[in-house]
Amino acid sequence: MPSIFTHEFNTPVYKGKVSFNTGLFINGQFVDGSDGTTIDVVNPANDRVITSVSEGTSKDVDLAVDAAEKAFETTWGLNCPGNKRGLLLNKLASLMEEHTDELAALEALDNGKAFNLARSGDVTTAINCVRYFAGWTDKISGRVIETTEERFTYTRHEPIGVVGQIIPWNSPLIMFAWKIAPALATGNSVVLKPSEFTPLTALRMCHLVNEAGFPPGVLNVVTGYGNTVGSAISSHMRIHKVAFTGSTLAGRKIMEAAAKSNLKNVTLELGGKSPNIIFNDADLEQAVNWARFGAFYNQGQSCVAGSRIFVQEGIYDEFLKLFTEKTRSIKVGDPFAPDTFQGPQISKIQYDRIMSYIDSGKKDGAKIHTGGERHGNEGYFIQPTIFLDTKPDMRIVREEIFGPVSVVIKFEDEEDVVRQANDTVYGLAAAVFTKDVTRAITTAHKLKAGSLWVNCYSVSGPNVPFGGFKQSGIGREMGEYALNNYTEVKAVHVNLGMKMM
Repeated sequence: MPSIFTHEFNTPVYKGKVSFNTGLFINGQFVDGSDGTTIDVVNPANDRVITSVSEGTSKDVDLAVDAAEKAFETTWGLNCPGNKRGLLLNKLASLMEEHTDELAALEALDNGKAFNLARSGDVTTAINCVRYFAGWTDKISGRVIETTEERFTYTRHEPIGVVGQIIPWNSPLIMFAWKIAPALATGNSVVLKPSEFTPLTALRMCHLVNEAGFPPGVLNVVTGYGNTVGSAISSHMRIHKVAFTGSTLAGRKIMEAAAKSNLKNVTLELGGKSPNIIFNDADLEQAVNWARFGAFYNQGQSCVAGSRIFVQEGIYDEFLKLFTEKTRSIKVGDPFAPDTFQGPQISKIQYDRIMSYIDSGKKDGAKIHTGGERHGNEGYFIQPTIFLDTKPDMRIVREEIFGPVSVVIKFEDEEDVVRQANDTVYGLAAAVFTKDVTRAITTAHKLKAGSLWVNCYSVSGPNVPFGGFKQSGIGREMGEYALNNYTEVKAVHVNLGMKMM
Protein backbone atom coordinates (compact mmCIF):
# COMPACT_ATOMS: atom_id res chain seq x y z
CA MET A 1 0.00 0.00 0.00
CA PRO A 2 1.20 3.56 -0.68
CA SER A 3 2.63 5.47 2.25
CA ILE A 4 0.89 8.20 4.22
CA PHE A 5 2.58 11.56 4.55
CA THR A 6 2.03 13.16 7.94
CA HIS A 7 3.51 16.50 8.94
CA GLU A 8 3.00 18.80 11.91
CA PHE A 9 3.40 22.51 11.12
CA ASN A 10 4.36 24.68 14.08
CA THR A 11 5.38 27.96 12.52
CA PRO A 12 4.69 31.64 13.22
CA VAL A 13 2.21 31.78 10.33
CA TYR A 14 0.58 28.33 10.40
CA LYS A 15 0.07 25.64 12.99
CA GLY A 16 -1.64 22.45 11.95
CA LYS A 17 -1.26 18.82 10.99
CA VAL A 18 -1.60 17.37 7.50
CA SER A 19 -1.90 13.71 6.58
CA PHE A 20 -2.59 12.22 3.17
CA ASN A 21 -1.67 9.42 0.78
CA THR A 22 1.34 9.81 -1.51
CA GLY A 23 0.59 7.07 -4.02
CA LEU A 24 -0.42 7.45 -7.65
CA PHE A 25 -4.05 8.52 -7.98
CA ILE A 26 -5.70 6.25 -10.55
CA ASN A 27 -9.41 5.55 -10.90
CA GLY A 28 -10.20 7.35 -7.65
CA GLN A 29 -7.75 5.29 -5.57
CA PHE A 30 -4.19 5.70 -4.34
CA VAL A 31 -1.90 2.94 -5.54
CA ASP A 32 1.80 2.11 -5.66
CA GLY A 33 3.68 2.55 -8.91
CA SER A 34 4.18 -0.55 -11.02
CA ASP A 35 7.85 -0.84 -10.08
CA GLY A 36 7.27 -0.12 -6.38
CA THR A 37 9.86 2.68 -6.41
CA THR A 38 9.58 6.13 -4.86
CA ILE A 39 10.87 9.68 -5.36
CA ASP A 40 12.16 11.79 -2.47
CA VAL A 41 10.60 15.23 -2.07
CA VAL A 42 13.10 17.74 -0.68
CA ASN A 43 12.53 20.92 1.31
CA PRO A 44 14.53 23.54 -0.63
CA ALA A 45 14.92 25.70 2.47
CA ASN A 46 17.16 23.15 4.22
CA ASP A 47 17.89 20.37 1.67
CA ARG A 48 16.16 17.76 3.85
CA VAL A 49 13.82 15.04 2.60
CA ILE A 50 10.19 15.82 3.44
CA THR A 51 8.65 12.56 2.29
CA SER A 52 8.62 10.14 -0.63
CA VAL A 53 5.97 9.74 -3.31
CA SER A 54 5.31 6.79 -5.60
CA GLU A 55 7.24 6.81 -8.87
CA GLY A 56 5.06 6.22 -11.90
CA THR A 57 6.08 4.49 -15.12
CA SER A 58 4.71 4.24 -18.65
CA LYS A 59 2.70 1.21 -17.48
CA ASP A 60 1.04 3.39 -14.85
CA VAL A 61 0.20 5.95 -17.51
CA ASP A 62 -1.50 3.12 -19.43
CA LEU A 63 -3.55 2.25 -16.34
CA ALA A 64 -4.48 5.90 -15.83
CA VAL A 65 -5.57 6.20 -19.46
CA ASP A 66 -7.69 3.05 -19.07
CA ALA A 67 -9.45 4.62 -16.09
CA ALA A 68 -9.85 7.97 -17.83
CA GLU A 69 -11.29 6.36 -20.96
CA LYS A 70 -13.81 4.35 -18.95
CA ALA A 71 -14.89 7.42 -16.98
CA PHE A 72 -15.23 9.49 -20.13
CA GLU A 73 -17.41 6.88 -21.82
CA THR A 74 -19.62 6.06 -18.84
CA THR A 75 -19.88 8.70 -16.12
CA TRP A 76 -18.36 11.85 -17.63
CA GLY A 77 -18.04 13.41 -21.07
CA LEU A 78 -21.38 13.55 -22.85
CA ASN A 79 -22.93 11.39 -20.13
CA CYS A 80 -22.61 14.06 -17.43
CA PRO A 81 -24.68 17.24 -17.91
CA GLY A 82 -22.82 20.53 -17.71
CA ASN A 83 -24.72 21.72 -14.65
CA LYS A 84 -23.61 18.63 -12.75
CA ARG A 85 -19.98 19.20 -13.72
CA GLY A 86 -20.39 22.77 -12.50
CA LEU A 87 -21.72 21.63 -9.12
CA LEU A 88 -18.75 19.32 -8.66
CA LEU A 89 -16.21 22.00 -9.58
CA ASN A 90 -17.87 24.48 -7.24
CA LYS A 91 -17.77 21.89 -4.46
CA LEU A 92 -14.07 21.40 -5.13
CA ALA A 93 -13.48 25.17 -4.91
CA SER A 94 -15.35 25.28 -1.59
CA LEU A 95 -13.20 22.46 -0.21
CA MET A 96 -10.08 24.32 -1.33
CA GLU A 97 -11.31 27.37 0.58
CA GLU A 98 -11.77 25.24 3.70
CA HIS A 99 -8.17 24.01 3.36
CA THR A 100 -6.59 27.32 2.30
CA ASP A 101 -3.93 27.42 5.02
CA GLU A 102 -3.04 23.77 4.58
CA LEU A 103 -2.59 24.14 0.82
CA ALA A 104 -0.47 27.28 1.32
CA ALA A 105 1.68 25.47 3.87
CA LEU A 106 2.29 22.59 1.46
CA GLU A 107 3.28 25.05 -1.27
CA ALA A 108 5.74 26.71 1.12
CA LEU A 109 7.12 23.36 2.27
CA ASP A 110 8.05 21.70 -1.02
CA ASN A 111 8.20 24.75 -3.30
CA GLY A 112 9.83 27.26 -0.96
CA LYS A 113 7.60 30.25 -1.67
CA ALA A 114 6.60 32.45 1.24
CA PHE A 115 3.53 31.09 3.05
CA ASN A 116 1.79 34.47 3.20
CA LEU A 117 2.26 35.00 -0.53
CA ALA A 118 1.17 31.45 -1.31
CA ARG A 119 -1.95 31.94 0.78
CA SER A 120 -3.01 35.31 -0.62
CA GLY A 121 -1.75 34.68 -4.15
CA ASP A 122 -1.47 31.06 -5.24
CA VAL A 123 -4.32 29.46 -3.30
CA THR A 124 -6.72 32.32 -3.96
CA THR A 125 -5.84 32.31 -7.66
CA ALA A 126 -6.38 28.55 -7.89
CA ILE A 127 -9.77 28.74 -6.15
CA ASN A 128 -10.92 31.59 -8.40
CA CYS A 129 -9.87 29.60 -11.46
CA VAL A 130 -11.88 26.52 -10.45
CA ARG A 131 -14.95 28.65 -9.66
CA TYR A 132 -14.67 30.55 -12.94
CA PHE A 133 -14.68 27.42 -15.08
CA ALA A 134 -17.43 25.90 -12.95
CA GLY A 135 -19.56 28.72 -14.29
CA TRP A 136 -18.82 27.76 -17.89
CA THR A 137 -19.96 24.12 -17.72
CA ASP A 138 -23.55 24.74 -18.88
CA LYS A 139 -22.72 27.63 -21.21
CA ILE A 140 -20.62 25.85 -23.83
CA SER A 141 -22.67 26.05 -27.00
CA GLY A 142 -22.45 25.91 -30.75
CA ARG A 143 -24.45 27.92 -33.25
CA VAL A 144 -27.01 27.50 -35.97
CA ILE A 145 -25.55 28.44 -39.36
CA GLU A 146 -27.78 29.87 -42.05
CA THR A 147 -27.72 27.75 -45.21
CA THR A 148 -31.05 27.12 -47.02
CA GLU A 149 -34.60 26.33 -45.96
CA GLU A 150 -34.01 22.76 -47.07
CA ARG A 151 -31.07 22.21 -44.74
CA PHE A 152 -30.59 22.68 -40.99
CA THR A 153 -26.92 23.18 -40.06
CA TYR A 154 -25.48 23.63 -36.60
CA THR A 155 -22.25 23.14 -34.65
CA ARG A 156 -21.51 21.31 -31.41
CA HIS A 157 -18.51 21.82 -29.12
CA GLU A 158 -17.74 18.35 -27.82
CA PRO A 159 -15.07 17.24 -25.31
CA ILE A 160 -11.92 15.75 -26.83
CA GLY A 161 -11.78 12.73 -24.52
CA VAL A 162 -8.70 11.77 -22.51
CA VAL A 163 -6.27 14.68 -22.16
CA GLY A 164 -2.75 14.63 -20.76
CA GLN A 165 -1.43 17.51 -18.70
CA ILE A 166 2.11 18.19 -17.47
CA ILE A 167 2.66 20.98 -14.95
CA PRO A 168 5.82 22.68 -13.59
CA TRP A 169 7.23 23.22 -10.13
CA ASN A 170 7.22 27.02 -9.90
CA SER A 171 3.50 27.48 -9.09
CA PRO A 172 2.21 23.93 -8.69
CA LEU A 173 -1.23 24.62 -7.24
CA ILE A 174 -2.05 27.40 -9.70
CA MET A 175 -0.87 25.27 -12.61
CA PHE A 176 -2.93 22.32 -11.35
CA ALA A 177 -6.05 24.49 -11.32
CA TRP A 178 -5.27 26.16 -14.65
CA LYS A 179 -5.02 22.75 -16.29
CA ILE A 180 -7.78 20.64 -14.74
CA ALA A 181 -10.51 23.31 -14.45
CA PRO A 182 -11.13 24.01 -18.17
CA ALA A 183 -10.53 20.37 -19.09
CA LEU A 184 -13.09 19.04 -16.60
CA ALA A 185 -15.53 21.88 -17.24
CA THR A 186 -15.72 20.90 -20.92
CA GLY A 187 -16.23 17.21 -20.08
CA ASN A 188 -12.78 15.74 -20.66
CA SER A 189 -11.10 13.23 -18.37
CA VAL A 190 -7.52 13.92 -17.29
CA VAL A 191 -4.18 12.20 -16.77
CA LEU A 192 -1.88 14.73 -15.08
CA LYS A 193 1.80 14.65 -14.16
CA PRO A 194 2.94 17.12 -11.49
CA SER A 195 6.61 18.00 -11.15
CA GLU A 196 8.62 15.46 -9.19
CA PHE A 197 9.96 18.42 -7.17
CA THR A 198 6.54 19.66 -6.02
CA PRO A 199 3.91 16.89 -6.04
CA LEU A 200 2.35 17.50 -2.62
CA THR A 201 -0.46 19.94 -3.43
CA ALA A 202 -1.51 17.89 -6.47
CA LEU A 203 -1.80 14.76 -4.30
CA ARG A 204 -3.67 16.65 -1.60
CA MET A 205 -6.05 17.96 -4.25
CA CYS A 206 -6.80 14.37 -5.30
CA HIS A 207 -8.26 13.74 -1.85
CA LEU A 208 -10.43 16.84 -2.25
CA VAL A 209 -11.53 15.67 -5.71
CA ASN A 210 -12.75 12.43 -4.13
CA GLU A 211 -14.42 14.32 -1.31
CA ALA A 212 -16.18 16.59 -3.81
CA GLY A 213 -17.74 13.52 -5.42
CA PHE A 214 -16.13 13.35 -8.86
CA PRO A 215 -16.59 9.92 -10.49
CA PRO A 216 -13.52 7.64 -10.34
CA GLY A 217 -11.20 8.03 -13.30
CA VAL A 218 -12.23 11.55 -14.21
CA LEU A 219 -8.95 12.86 -12.78
CA ASN A 220 -5.82 10.72 -12.53
CA VAL A 221 -2.46 11.93 -11.20
CA VAL A 222 0.73 10.02 -11.98
CA THR A 223 3.81 11.30 -10.18
CA GLY A 224 7.11 10.58 -11.86
CA TYR A 225 9.92 11.93 -14.01
CA GLY A 226 9.61 13.78 -17.28
CA ASN A 227 11.58 11.26 -19.31
CA THR A 228 9.25 8.45 -18.26
CA VAL A 229 5.79 9.67 -17.26
CA GLY A 230 5.95 12.92 -19.24
CA SER A 231 7.23 11.11 -22.31
CA ALA A 232 4.54 8.43 -22.00
CA ILE A 233 1.79 11.06 -21.81
CA SER A 234 3.16 13.00 -24.80
CA SER A 235 3.39 9.94 -27.03
CA HIS A 236 0.37 7.96 -25.84
CA MET A 237 -1.87 6.85 -28.69
CA ARG A 238 -5.06 7.08 -26.61
CA ILE A 239 -4.40 10.56 -25.24
CA HIS A 240 -5.76 13.00 -27.80
CA LYS A 241 -4.63 16.31 -26.33
CA VAL A 242 -1.62 17.35 -24.25
CA ALA A 243 -1.19 20.61 -22.35
CA PHE A 244 2.22 21.54 -20.97
CA THR A 245 3.71 24.40 -18.98
CA GLY A 246 7.48 24.54 -18.65
CA SER A 247 10.67 25.26 -20.55
CA THR A 248 10.80 25.87 -24.28
CA LEU A 249 13.27 23.00 -24.64
CA ALA A 250 10.88 20.53 -23.02
CA GLY A 251 8.00 21.98 -25.03
CA ARG A 252 9.81 21.13 -28.26
CA LYS A 253 10.20 17.51 -27.15
CA ILE A 254 6.52 17.25 -26.21
CA MET A 255 5.42 18.71 -29.52
CA GLU A 256 7.68 16.30 -31.40
CA ALA A 257 6.32 13.32 -29.44
CA ALA A 258 2.75 14.46 -30.03
CA ALA A 259 3.38 14.73 -33.76
CA LYS A 260 5.14 11.38 -34.04
CA SER A 261 2.42 9.52 -32.14
CA ASN A 262 -1.20 10.36 -32.98
CA LEU A 263 -0.79 14.03 -33.95
CA LYS A 264 -2.51 15.04 -30.72
CA ASN A 265 -3.69 18.57 -30.09
CA VAL A 266 -1.01 20.56 -28.22
CA THR A 267 -1.14 23.58 -25.90
CA LEU A 268 2.24 24.90 -24.74
CA GLU A 269 2.93 27.66 -22.21
CA LEU A 270 6.69 28.10 -22.32
CA GLY A 271 9.50 30.44 -21.36
CA GLY A 272 9.94 34.18 -21.41
CA LYS A 273 12.44 37.00 -21.12
CA SER A 274 10.00 39.80 -20.52
CA PRO A 275 10.83 43.50 -20.93
CA ASN A 276 9.65 46.03 -18.36
CA ILE A 277 9.82 49.51 -19.92
CA ILE A 278 9.88 52.60 -17.73
CA PHE A 279 9.58 56.00 -19.41
CA ASN A 280 10.75 59.37 -18.03
CA ASP A 281 7.23 60.42 -17.06
CA ALA A 282 6.39 57.28 -15.07
CA ASP A 283 5.27 57.42 -11.44
CA LEU A 284 8.74 56.55 -10.20
CA GLU A 285 7.79 55.12 -6.82
CA GLN A 286 5.17 52.83 -8.31
CA ALA A 287 7.46 51.83 -11.18
CA VAL A 288 10.12 50.78 -8.67
CA ASN A 289 7.65 48.82 -6.55
CA TRP A 290 6.20 46.97 -9.53
CA ALA A 291 9.66 46.33 -11.02
CA ARG A 292 10.78 44.72 -7.78
CA PHE A 293 7.66 42.55 -7.74
CA GLY A 294 7.98 41.64 -11.41
CA ALA A 295 11.63 40.67 -11.19
CA PHE A 296 11.83 38.90 -7.84
CA TYR A 297 8.39 37.48 -7.00
CA ASN A 298 8.50 33.71 -6.47
CA GLN A 299 12.31 33.88 -6.27
CA GLY A 300 12.33 35.04 -9.88
CA GLN A 301 11.01 31.61 -10.86
CA SER A 302 8.24 32.97 -13.03
CA CYS A 303 7.77 32.63 -16.78
CA VAL A 304 6.64 36.27 -16.96
CA ALA A 305 9.40 37.65 -14.74
CA GLY A 306 10.30 41.20 -15.76
CA SER A 307 13.99 40.43 -15.80
CA ARG A 308 14.91 42.95 -18.53
CA ILE A 309 14.24 46.38 -17.05
CA PHE A 310 14.55 49.21 -19.59
CA VAL A 311 14.73 52.69 -18.05
CA GLN A 312 14.70 55.92 -20.04
CA GLU A 313 17.86 57.97 -19.63
CA GLY A 314 16.17 60.96 -17.96
CA ILE A 315 15.26 58.99 -14.82
CA TYR A 316 17.80 56.18 -15.05
CA ASP A 317 20.01 57.29 -12.14
CA GLU A 318 17.12 58.01 -9.78
CA PHE A 319 15.34 54.78 -10.71
CA LEU A 320 18.49 52.74 -10.16
CA LYS A 321 19.02 54.31 -6.74
CA LEU A 322 15.48 53.57 -5.58
CA PHE A 323 15.35 50.14 -7.20
CA THR A 324 18.62 49.19 -5.54
CA GLU A 325 17.30 50.24 -2.13
CA LYS A 326 14.09 48.31 -2.70
CA THR A 327 15.97 45.21 -3.86
CA ARG A 328 18.36 45.24 -0.91
CA SER A 329 15.39 45.50 1.46
CA ILE A 330 13.86 42.24 0.24
CA LYS A 331 13.57 39.75 3.10
CA VAL A 332 15.13 36.50 1.95
CA GLY A 333 14.71 33.51 4.23
CA ASP A 334 12.39 30.99 5.87
CA PRO A 335 9.17 30.65 3.84
CA PHE A 336 7.23 30.42 7.12
CA ALA A 337 8.55 33.70 8.52
CA PRO A 338 5.84 36.39 8.42
CA ASP A 339 7.98 38.99 6.62
CA THR A 340 9.66 36.75 4.03
CA PHE A 341 9.25 37.80 0.40
CA GLN A 342 11.84 35.57 -1.27
CA GLY A 343 12.37 31.95 -0.30
CA PRO A 344 14.84 29.41 -1.68
CA GLN A 345 15.22 28.31 -5.28
CA ILE A 346 13.42 25.05 -5.95
CA SER A 347 16.42 22.68 -6.06
CA LYS A 348 20.18 22.38 -6.16
CA ILE A 349 19.92 21.88 -9.91
CA GLN A 350 18.15 25.22 -10.29
CA TYR A 351 20.43 26.93 -7.76
CA ASP A 352 23.51 25.81 -9.71
CA ARG A 353 21.92 26.85 -12.99
CA ILE A 354 21.22 30.38 -11.73
CA MET A 355 24.68 30.75 -10.25
CA SER A 356 26.18 29.65 -13.60
CA TYR A 357 24.28 32.49 -15.28
CA ILE A 358 25.61 34.94 -12.71
CA ASP A 359 29.13 33.67 -13.41
CA SER A 360 28.59 34.03 -17.16
CA GLY A 361 27.45 37.63 -16.67
CA LYS A 362 30.65 38.40 -14.77
CA LYS A 363 32.83 36.70 -17.41
CA ASP A 364 31.08 38.57 -20.21
CA GLY A 365 31.92 41.90 -18.56
CA ALA A 366 28.58 42.86 -17.01
CA LYS A 367 28.71 44.59 -13.64
CA ILE A 368 27.02 43.13 -10.58
CA HIS A 369 25.42 46.15 -8.96
CA THR A 370 24.02 44.25 -5.99
CA GLY A 371 23.62 40.62 -4.96
CA GLY A 372 25.11 37.81 -6.99
CA GLU A 373 25.98 35.57 -4.05
CA ARG A 374 24.53 32.76 -1.99
CA HIS A 375 22.30 33.79 0.90
CA GLY A 376 22.69 31.92 4.20
CA ASN A 377 24.40 28.66 5.03
CA GLU A 378 21.79 26.05 4.12
CA GLY A 379 19.15 25.57 1.49
CA TYR A 380 19.14 27.05 -2.00
CA PHE A 381 18.92 30.79 -1.31
CA ILE A 382 20.36 33.38 -3.71
CA GLN A 383 20.62 37.11 -3.12
CA PRO A 384 18.40 39.28 -5.34
CA THR A 385 20.76 40.36 -8.10
CA ILE A 386 20.98 43.39 -10.40
CA PHE A 387 23.36 43.51 -13.39
CA LEU A 388 24.42 46.73 -15.15
CA ASP A 389 26.58 47.53 -18.19
CA THR A 390 25.21 44.64 -20.20
CA LYS A 391 25.37 44.08 -23.95
CA PRO A 392 22.52 42.70 -26.07
CA ASP A 393 24.35 39.47 -26.94
CA MET A 394 25.08 38.45 -23.33
CA ARG A 395 23.40 35.26 -22.07
CA ILE A 396 22.00 37.09 -19.03
CA VAL A 397 20.19 39.44 -21.42
CA ARG A 398 18.98 36.87 -23.95
CA GLU A 399 18.24 33.64 -22.03
CA GLU A 400 15.62 32.82 -19.42
CA ILE A 401 17.42 32.50 -16.08
CA PHE A 402 14.37 31.66 -13.95
CA GLY A 403 15.88 33.10 -10.82
CA PRO A 404 16.26 36.40 -8.89
CA VAL A 405 18.48 38.03 -11.51
CA SER A 406 17.61 41.20 -13.43
CA VAL A 407 19.40 43.49 -15.84
CA VAL A 408 18.77 47.25 -15.90
CA ILE A 409 19.30 48.83 -19.32
CA LYS A 410 19.24 52.52 -20.28
CA PHE A 411 17.30 53.57 -23.40
CA GLU A 412 16.81 56.79 -25.36
CA ASP A 413 13.34 56.87 -26.92
CA GLU A 414 10.32 54.76 -27.84
CA GLU A 415 11.78 53.49 -31.12
CA ASP A 416 15.00 52.47 -29.39
CA VAL A 417 13.31 50.56 -26.57
CA VAL A 418 10.76 48.77 -28.77
CA ARG A 419 13.60 47.49 -30.93
CA GLN A 420 15.52 46.21 -27.89
CA ALA A 421 12.46 44.79 -26.17
CA ASN A 422 11.43 42.77 -29.24
CA ASP A 423 14.96 41.49 -29.80
CA THR A 424 14.25 38.09 -28.23
CA VAL A 425 13.01 34.66 -29.28
CA TYR A 426 10.36 34.92 -26.54
CA GLY A 427 7.10 36.82 -26.41
CA LEU A 428 5.24 35.96 -23.25
CA ALA A 429 4.76 39.28 -21.44
CA ALA A 430 5.84 42.92 -21.27
CA ALA A 431 5.08 46.07 -19.31
CA VAL A 432 5.05 49.81 -19.94
CA PHE A 433 5.19 52.52 -17.26
CA THR A 434 4.17 56.03 -18.35
CA LYS A 435 1.54 58.66 -17.54
CA ASP A 436 1.02 59.32 -21.25
CA VAL A 437 -1.96 57.19 -22.31
CA THR A 438 -1.16 57.50 -26.00
CA ARG A 439 2.43 56.39 -25.47
CA ALA A 440 1.29 53.52 -23.25
CA ILE A 441 -1.12 52.14 -25.82
CA THR A 442 1.03 52.68 -28.91
CA THR A 443 4.05 51.08 -27.23
CA ALA A 444 1.98 48.18 -25.93
CA HIS A 445 0.68 47.52 -29.43
CA LYS A 446 4.23 47.44 -30.86
CA LEU A 447 5.53 44.90 -28.34
CA LYS A 448 5.36 41.26 -29.44
CA ALA A 449 3.99 39.57 -26.34
CA GLY A 450 0.84 37.78 -25.25
CA SER A 451 0.28 39.78 -22.05
CA LEU A 452 0.89 43.53 -21.73
CA TRP A 453 0.68 45.46 -18.49
CA VAL A 454 0.48 49.25 -18.26
CA ASN A 455 1.62 50.80 -14.96
CA CYS A 456 1.51 47.41 -13.20
CA TYR A 457 3.11 43.99 -13.53
CA SER A 458 1.98 40.34 -13.49
CA VAL A 459 -1.68 40.93 -12.70
CA SER A 460 -4.38 38.79 -14.25
CA GLY A 461 -7.63 36.98 -13.58
CA PRO A 462 -9.34 33.71 -14.45
CA ASN A 463 -11.37 35.42 -17.19
CA VAL A 464 -8.30 36.80 -19.01
CA PRO A 465 -6.42 34.72 -21.62
CA PHE A 466 -2.78 33.92 -21.02
CA GLY A 467 -0.15 32.69 -23.47
CA GLY A 468 2.74 33.79 -25.61
CA PHE A 469 4.01 34.84 -29.03
CA LYS A 470 6.99 33.29 -30.80
CA GLN A 471 8.82 30.61 -28.76
CA SER A 472 6.79 31.36 -25.64
CA GLY A 473 4.12 28.89 -26.61
CA ILE A 474 1.07 27.80 -28.56
CA GLY A 475 -2.54 28.49 -27.58
CA ARG A 476 -4.10 30.38 -24.70
CA GLU A 477 -5.01 29.33 -21.20
CA MET A 478 -7.65 30.94 -18.96
CA GLY A 479 -10.75 32.84 -19.93
CA GLU A 480 -13.19 31.76 -22.62
CA TYR A 481 -10.22 31.19 -24.94
CA ALA A 482 -9.14 28.18 -22.86
CA LEU A 483 -12.35 26.34 -23.74
CA ASN A 484 -11.15 26.08 -27.34
CA ASN A 485 -8.20 23.97 -26.16
CA TYR A 486 -10.47 21.26 -24.79
CA THR A 487 -13.30 20.95 -27.31
CA GLU A 488 -13.71 19.67 -30.84
CA VAL A 489 -16.11 21.52 -33.14
CA LYS A 490 -18.52 19.28 -35.03
CA ALA A 491 -20.68 20.57 -37.88
CA VAL A 492 -24.03 18.74 -38.31
CA HIS A 493 -26.00 18.98 -41.55
CA VAL A 494 -29.65 17.89 -41.47
CA ASN A 495 -31.56 17.44 -44.72
CA LEU A 496 -35.03 18.98 -44.39
CA GLY A 497 -36.12 18.58 -47.98
CA MET A 498 -33.24 18.42 -50.42
CA LYS A 499 -33.69 15.85 -53.20
CA MET A 500 -30.83 14.05 -54.88
CA MET A 501 -31.43 13.91 -58.64
